[in-house]
Amino acid sequence: MCHPGWRRALVAARRLTDLARLRRVRDRIDREYARPLDVLALAVAAGVPARQLSREFALAYGASPYAYLQKRRAERVAVIELVRRGEQS
Repeated sequence: MCHPGWRRALVAARRLTDLARLRRVRDRIDREYARPLDVLALAVAAGVPARQLSREFALAYGASPYAYLQKRRAERVAVIELVRRGEQS
């Protein structure tokens, strides 16, 4: 039988691994927001089912991967508009 502390350590290690995977997905969205991305492609790259990725991503970041992608795209458009307006005045 395993020591009780080992189970907690394994669960904590698994959680860190999951969070690192989610951070890599988020970083990819941030880098490649202008490219066509979908949840299935992100899930395949992360090595998890799309539904699991969506659920875990939403728990970690408060939005689904698709909603996060749309938010990033909207933010980039807003920045571009601010730059254009700054150049005109």
